[in-house]
Amino acid sequence: MKITGYRVEQYLMKMDRLVGDANLPSGVEMLPGSILWLETDENVTGSSLGYGGGIESLFGVIEGADPREVVAHWIRMNDHLHKGGNEGAASAALSAIDMALWDLKAKLADEPLWKTLGATAGRVKAYASGLDYCLSDEDLFAFYRRMAEQGIDSGKLKVGLDLKADLRRLGIMRDALSIASPRPGLMIDSNEYWSPKQAVRYIRRLEKDFDLIWVEEPARRWDYDGLRLVSQQVSAAVASGENLHNLADIYPLIANRAVDVINVWTGQSGVTGLMQIAHMAHAHGLQVSMMNAQANYMAQIAAALPNHNMMEVVDPGREHCLKWNHRIEDGYIVLSDDPGYGIEIDEAKLKKLQANPPTGRGKFPFPRREGAGRYIVPPAPGEVPWR
Repeated sequence: MKITGYRVEQYLMKMDRLVGDANLPSGVEMLPGSILWLETDENVTGSSLGYGGGIESLFGVIEGADPREVVAHWIRMNDHLHKGGNEGAASAALSAIDMALWDLKAKLADEPLWKTLGATAGRVKAYASGLDYCLSDEDLFAFYRRMAEQGIDSGKLKVGLDLKADLRRLGIMRDALSIASPRPGLMIDSNEYWSPKQAVRYIRRLEKDFDLIWVEEPARRWDYDGLRLVSQQVSAAVASGENLHNLADIYPLIANRAVDVINVWTGQSGVTGLMQIAHMAHAHGLQVSMMNAQANYMAQIAAALPNHNMMEVVDPGREHCLKWNHRIEDGYIVLSDDPGYGIEIDEAKLKKLQANPPTGRGKFPFPRREGAGRYIVPPAPGEVPWR
């Protein structure tokens, strides 16, 4: 069997609701999508979601090779990028190809990826994450109550610009989740908006009223001194890592005991790179938490990680051309036994999206907000529905 070709399709979608954080509290509703297919001479195809640009720069490294040798291909691609650097577009291309190779490997074995990766069950505990700075108090409650009705008993709130509002909205999230647990798990995420000292002062005030499981990105992603300072001076665990893209980036956080939970996802050099990070964290006694994904496909990998705690579920409506059989039940993402990631692409719907691109407010990525790391700029009147 040989890898013979590839195809990339890009599109734009309008989500069912706005999503926003401390850097763009007004939120966005447009999201770019990309799908990569890797083709073989036996008409079995592997696919990956999210990042498909720059594939031509790496495809020659694996063309004509046996697709089942996934880890060997990852090493070859990573070595190929040695001098030019494996950051930015190069990292995205490596991640996309590696993800498609794992999908292909599992399909060739006619089994779900979680089984190929060695998990005992296709089941992952979930937590709710509204990306909710742009939601009204009423919509905030509705989102977390809907998650709680599916058994999800933990939630993560976007915070950072208005202490009084954050205290109120943490209470709203807790109340909404209370039907799933008398003591819901509470987390916050300030998306690198604060300086370390700002984070300590802000979090300590929140902790007077709320028992927080973790605080996410309370300082810059690479600032291991600042993140460690926060971790040492607040009761909650510190989580970070989603904006770092390989083991080399994350190693300083691990080596310097800067974080307690590492956020992982397939943008960290694919499935292979993600698992390297998770296993390094496990060796140092650290937990990992899987980031959110279309159709929750990354739960396939989370199920196989020995130190995984909970996976983020956002559910903003971004599966416009996807078909899948995964579900949320009793607070867990329950994966199907369909081969690979368990996701099919509806090409008719994809073509319709490409032919008639939707329009709406803004699109990813978020910029960094004025004042970040220096002074807090509260939302202006009308910037968010609750102010």
